[in-house]
Amino acid sequence: MPKHLRTTLATAAATALAAGLLTAATGTASAAPAANGRQGDFNGDGYRDLAVAAPAATVDGKQRAGALTVLYGSAHGIDASRHVTLSQNSPGVPGAAEAGDLFGASLAAGDFNSDGFADLAVSAPYEDVAGDADGGTVQILWGAAGGLSGSGSATLADPAPSRHDRFGAALAAGDFDRDGTADLAVGTSSSTLHVFKGGISRSGAPGAHTAIALPILGEATNGILNLTAGEVTDQGYSDLVVSAYDNRSPYFNVNYYLPGTPAGLSGARAQRLPAGIITAIGDVTGDGFGDLVTGVLFDDKVPGSTKGGKVNVIHGSASGPRMDQIETITQESGAIPGSSETGDKFGYEVSVGDINGDGVQDLAIGAATETVDGASRTGAVTVLRGSRAGVDTVHNVQYFHQNSPGVPGANEKDDLFGGEVFLSDLNGDKKADLTVGATYENGGDGAVITLPSDGTRLTTTGSRFLAPSAVGLSTAGAPQFGSIMAG
Repeated sequence: MPKHLRTTLATAAATALAAGLLTAATGTASAAPAANGRQGDFNGDGYRDLAVAAPAATVDGKQRAGALTVLYGSAHGIDASRHVTLSQNSPGVPGAAEAGDLFGASLAAGDFNSDGFADLAVSAPYEDVAGDADGGTVQILWGAAGGLSGSGSATLADPAPSRHDRFGAALAAGDFDRDGTADLAVGTSSSTLHVFKGGISRSGAPGAHTAIALPILGEATNGILNLTAGEVTDQGYSDLVVSAYDNRSPYFNVNYYLPGTPAGLSGARAQRLPAGIITAIGDVTGDGFGDLVTGVLFDDKVPGSTKGGKVNVIHGSASGPRMDQIETITQESGAIPGSSETGDKFGYEVSVGDINGDGVQDLAIGAATETVDGASRTGAVTVLRGSRAGVDTVHNVQYFHQNSPGVPGANEKDDLFGGEVFLSDLNGDKKADLTVGATYENGGDGAVITLPSDGTRLTTTGSRFLAPSAVGLSTAGAPQFGSIMAG
């Protein structure tokens, strides 16, 4: 079950997790080539910002309406003192907060109108639109010197407005045709991928629209699970990884790689990849090509899976993913703490970023349902260094949970620490900091924990803990603050 559907089924963490309903995440942590605007900088001040969703937040009494918060980067990183929280009841944001819409269920950042500011695409895939039950909607919140707001926000027209197909079930931004403007890929519960060419107008009209049919299972509860954009071939194009269910073996997971080209994306060039729900793209080997880092969190019922979960690293090349060069990482690898145990979900989330500035991307891996110090499903995060010999599982391994010295909070049952991980430079020092979502902290409230880089490695000095109440979110129900991030 992808992250964007997780909130539709999880009425209580223990019940949902015991039933195996909560699994993976959206592909918002990818590093697609920046198009015009500085990556993730919504207010143009030179610092990367972070959008954090609470898709099941109660808004003005409407349960699971959804909301998001933008935390602005600074020389000191992010904190609650510089933020904006938005919902469909915010001035200028199209629509209205309604029960079950899940506004913020997927996010994607990119400069869609080439004005130098990063913009934010936000979906509410369960929005009812003009009689189209669960038709879904995708909105663009425009970046500006004052930051993101609802002012002038645009709505993308759903190309299939009567399909009940959860338009916006997954989002990814990237420059798929290398024209210098960010494009937007939009997934649905059908087998069709929609690509909106950059140059999106203030009224929501894209430069062009392409519909791509994919060989995946497209039914009411299936379709596209996750989208991840990033550069694999070192040719300046963003490529795309689509995660879905296989139409050959229904309900088995499958991924497809779609390369960017001068004409954009095409289903005719789709390359089948090994299974895995969540993918990040980055150069973890330092050879100049983007590698596909995919979490395979399943235990042993899905082909290619491993007890406790694993991460596959498919090396990139000038021609795309190298299927003959795949590294596999488990909790039994090298000096990684813990061991592979049923239900750990190692690979529940993955993110890449350069923590020490050596030019090679490093890797953060969430094991959101890891049991630590007797607290079941409290969660943990493993951080590994990229190297020219491949991902290093032996040296400088870091392992964090909420009982780790200096990490805010404490290990509690069902916290899901590591339910989201996101590596990005939040203080402008050109080193990636780690933001972790404890997505079921305090019975579903959720929380965001930041661990900065000290230039060499991640440190708990200067770490921060943000609860939903700190950014003006209601804790009624189970908002799951921190379950989706983009920037």
